[in-house]
Amino acid sequence: MSTVLLTALAMTLLAANSLLTRAGVLDGTDPLAFAAIRVGAGALVLWALAARRGIGLRGARRWGAAIALVVYLLGFSLAYRSLDAGLGALILFATVQLGLFATGLARGEGAGPARLAGMGLALAGLVWLLAPGAGPAAPVDVALMIVAGLGWAAYSFAGKYEPRPLAGTAGNFLLAAGLFALAAPLWWGAPVTAAGAGLAAASGAVASGLGYALLFRVLPRMGLATAGLAQLSVPVIAMLGGALLLAEIPSPRALAAALLVLAGIALATGAGAQRTMRSNGS
Repeated sequence: MSTVLLTALAMTLLAANSLLTRAGVLDGTDPLAFAAIRVGAGALVLWALAARRGIGLRGARRWGAAIALVVYLLGFSLAYRSLDAGLGALILFATVQLGLFATGLARGEGAGPARLAGMGLALAGLVWLLAPGAGPAAPVDVALMIVAGLGWAAYSFAGKYEPRPLAGTAGNFLLAAGLFALAAPLWWGAPVTAAGAGLAAASGAVASGLGYALLFRVLPRMGLATAGLAQLSVPVIAMLGGALLLAEIPSPRALAAALLVLAGIALATGAGAQRTMRSNGS
């Protein structure tokens, strides 16, 4: 299968997490229970994929990544109590990109005018999207999705220095599943529908487990600009899926703000990739 098709499949699986979680919570499954089932199913699949090559479970960095993963999973599931699938994916994606950008600045990484302008544009779009009157989402759920995005940004930053991505991801999921098991009194016995359990298992085993494994396979084949721009499709796919499968039609304001966010991130991603290539002498 070509890199283009594999990339499209990976992005679709990542977007499917928003659709599956929103559908499961709407069906009546407790968000914490959904997250626990999801991480357990993902851990099983990643363990099966990585067992032959070994699984990384030791080190402070591994525990840091696992905790960041738990923060993401909790915020992500709880936020979908009121957020539409596409809106949630956009807030998550924008927060991740802004979080990574801020981390780079804090670590002394340079940022040219185009990259600063792009991130400023994305931030303006996000503020417009979340301003009062934008939609029926509860402010606390918006805040939880932002927390989820910061958790995923921390997880992504940790993954940047992961020497064995698949083994490391399997270890992260196994440790995160263990943390959910320790916190079982908080979610054990909570409402779980049959459909919700199935959606959570699909989110963990397929959209997360197989999706991340596939992503690790295609990312080395892609340039920096291509990899960054490809991920712009995730919230778009989630919005389309939400409209088609969940009847969640975004408002004109939400669409305009989404375009502003995506345009800003595209500008910043392209500028960042060009800056990296120049610094490497490419």
